[in-house]
Amino acid sequence: MSVNRWLATGNFYESYKQEQRIFSTHCERAVFIVFIVALFLWPLLIKTSNTALLVLDEIMIAIIAIIGLNLVTGFAGLISIGHAAFVGIGAYTLAATSRVLGDQHVLLTHAWPLMIFLSGTAGAVFGAFVGLPAIRLKHLYLAIATLSFQMIFQWTINFMSFFNQGQTIPIARVYCFTGMVSRKDHYLFWYYTILIIVVVCGFCVRNLLRTRYGRCLVAVRDNDRAADAMGMHPGLTKVYAFSLSGFFAGIAGALHAYLYRGAGLDSFTLHHSITYLAMAIVGGLGTLAGSFFGPTAIKALDLQVEQLSEWTSVFLPAAMNLATALKPLAFGLVIVLFLIFEPRGIANWWRIIKSYIKLWPFKY
Repeated sequence: MSVNRWLATGNFYESYKQEQRIFSTHCERAVFIVFIVALFLWPLLIKTSNTALLVLDEIMIAIIAIIGLNLVTGFAGLISIGHAAFVGIGAYTLAATSRVLGDQHVLLTHAWPLMIFLSGTAGAVFGAFVGLPAIRLKHLYLAIATLSFQMIFQWTINFMSFFNQGQTIPIARVYCFTGMVSRKDHYLFWYYTILIIVVVCGFCVRNLLRTRYGRCLVAVRDNDRAADAMGMHPGLTKVYAFSLSGFFAGIAGALHAYLYRGAGLDSFTLHHSITYLAMAIVGGLGTLAGSFFGPTAIKALDLQVEQLSEWTSVFLPAAMNLATALKPLAFGLVIVLFLIFEPRGIANWWRIIKSYIKLWPFKY
């Protein structure tokens, strides 16, 4: 690395330890700290509606889920079409606890951090189980195996009376240091809670990728036979990739259930699995930054399409039902355009911008 770590022009590493730094320069660290502080302070300085906070909460929950999907699909190269089922496992862990102990039980209302962790653990267990076929299966066959898990999950929830046959199972409000979180502060409380979890998950994955276990994921993705020859175990690596993915998905599912104060099957269908996969593709597979850009971009697209549908409904007859057709059209078009023109996703744009700022005013 260059001597001046504030304004380094280019990369000058003298050891692998320097190359594995989380922040290449002090300037990057300072910008990150300012950005995080701004995320924590702006709701206190700017009056925000509950609708806006709900949208932000949904985006951050999707970010946690996409971090898990990126681990298994982006870094390990294993196609997963049943990611919404893993998110549902986390939500229905809380729902099962609510059915057995009651929605007002102290575990759900006071020990909610423990329940979020246990939901992630449940997702990890199911992820490891689904990952077992990855030892023998690859590509399309593995995709069909994950799709089968999605179908099994939906069938189980739909036809078991214990899970209320897919109908919403209520979960009570949680308690914090000042008592029960009120309806007025519900979305704001979960905004800060989810934001803290997002930051922790981001740092955990960033540090994981710096270790031998994170490098094993990339090695198995690039060439599992070469990874095996270098002393890695491709089978175990694929299984723990699914397990890690299920852990983050389970946490996202638990946060979703707490945010909406209930768990229902409509939020964990195959459509949502495809949406998660689209978020990962648009954000950038195999990049941590893409896990943040993808959900934000897709959610912003959904909001813009809804506004466009409302605007066009004024001029077009209601029989055309443009809102129903416009959303899937825009969704599919964006995925196709990204796959054709920018397969590395929005994260590649971010990489180009950072390189330009680092090398400016030089052209190369």
